[in-house]
Amino acid sequence: MLLETWGSITKTLTPDPLNLLYCTSIRQFQIWSPLPKAKYTIQKMSFDTGRKGSCIDGPPYDLICVGFGPASLSVACALYDERADARVLFLERQTQFAWHNGMMLPGTRMQISFMKDMATFRNPRSKFTFVNYLKSNNRLVTFANLGTFYPLREEFNDYLRWCASHFENFVSYGEDVVSVSPPTGSGPVKQWNVSSINIASGQLTNYTTKHVIIAVGGAPKIPAQFPQRLYNEKVIHSSTYAINTPKILPYRDGAYKIAVVGGGQSAVEIYSDIQSKYPNCKTTLFLRQSALKPSDDSPFVNEIFDPERVDPFFSMSPEKRKIRIREDQATNYSVVRLELIEHVYNVMYTQRLRNPDQSTWAHNIRTGQGVSAVIQRQDGSVDLKLQSTDGENTTTTDGFDLVVFGTGYRRDVHKQLLKPVEGLVSGDFAVDRQYRVQFKDGAVSKDAGIWLQGCCESTHGLSDSLLSILAVRGGEMVDSIFGKQIDATRPAKQVRAML
Repeated sequence: MLLETWGSITKTLTPDPLNLLYCTSIRQFQIWSPLPKAKYTIQKMSFDTGRKGSCIDGPPYDLICVGFGPASLSVACALYDERADARVLFLERQTQFAWHNGMMLPGTRMQISFMKDMATFRNPRSKFTFVNYLKSNNRLVTFANLGTFYPLREEFNDYLRWCASHFENFVSYGEDVVSVSPPTGSGPVKQWNVSSINIASGQLTNYTTKHVIIAVGGAPKIPAQFPQRLYNEKVIHSSTYAINTPKILPYRDGAYKIAVVGGGQSAVEIYSDIQSKYPNCKTTLFLRQSALKPSDDSPFVNEIFDPERVDPFFSMSPEKRKIRIREDQATNYSVVRLELIEHVYNVMYTQRLRNPDQSTWAHNIRTGQGVSAVIQRQDGSVDLKLQSTDGENTTTTDGFDLVVFGTGYRRDVHKQLLKPVEGLVSGDFAVDRQYRVQFKDGAVSKDAGIWLQGCCESTHGLSDSLLSILAVRGGEMVDSIFGKQIDATRPAKQVRAML
């Protein structure tokens, strides 16, 4: 028990490391529990819960994480569970925690088990498991009644937001990090300068930290023949579909013409979703391959994404890694869940049943077609110039009111952020097994470093950009950065009587 006094009020509190998180400065004290959150403003803290917190105020930091999506969230959960005594700050460009808001479509489900959450594979007893989230929100029994491992994407997003809410005092939202750089001077780098612009005010802030984790996610992958910033409001990437489509197509009953480009899960989800949102629309799905191909998520194939697979993959030669990734691409790239393929095929069949003349159909799929150019008409609509994959035919479509590119993401954003660091590395920001950037000998102190998340597929395997690996990887990074410190402060294991 402990007593906390401010003003004329004294509170009796029971410290619980699973429900207590605090900052060691004049900030807000927060207790998280299944009950509604209570907040008290404290002028002085003079108690010991057996752990120390960290706050945003006052550099230097032990760790700054650039980005606060699921990858960094898994690090936050691991730091909490390990009771790391560290000053930590997360810088996030968005104004609040959000996970794939542009693809939060009604009724869509996760493609992986809920147990691949922020903690379970690392520590099933963690506060931050999906099961504990359900229990905390009084839905554990009713979710079990569903008999599924695959929650709605909407629910998993809510789970991630629930986890993120526990770290509000550690996150600075609305911050656009523009660079990570070494300080001026000679000798090994012992700390890094992280420069960030506040999106609302435009103010530039420079932070200092010993360690940096880059976890900025992927950037929309636009085909090379198009401007990398799509110039026309009628042409968008799938990452903004749910956000921008209602603005571009405001009338539910409008007879819109819509094109979707891509043959993967996101593209086909959009192709299907937009038909229900706009019942009078006409849609065309363009894909380079000869047919929609199902993803292989059978049990043995799913072992590709097991955390234990990272070690043997990393130990391979670069040539063997490339071969293995090519062999396994059907599990993750340009493939679609079988049930969605069957739904789309049923829509096509129903059209054929009602009218065998395909030219009259509202919804079509054109295979073997690559988009080579986007042409804007004077009325604002967009034409697509198509090139058959065999290279023999070139055609131009009629005007579309909306074109959605479901063409995936590129994983090279870190290179721009780390441009000031290029002189310290040999090669292309190669990392070791623990995801730590490899610097030239003597360039960086052993007590400082930069770690990468979500951009190491070529060295760590297909799971690198997926949720499957996050819980374990978050723990590995915390151990890599703070392992010695945590081991020194961790209580000795207690032997429990066997009953």
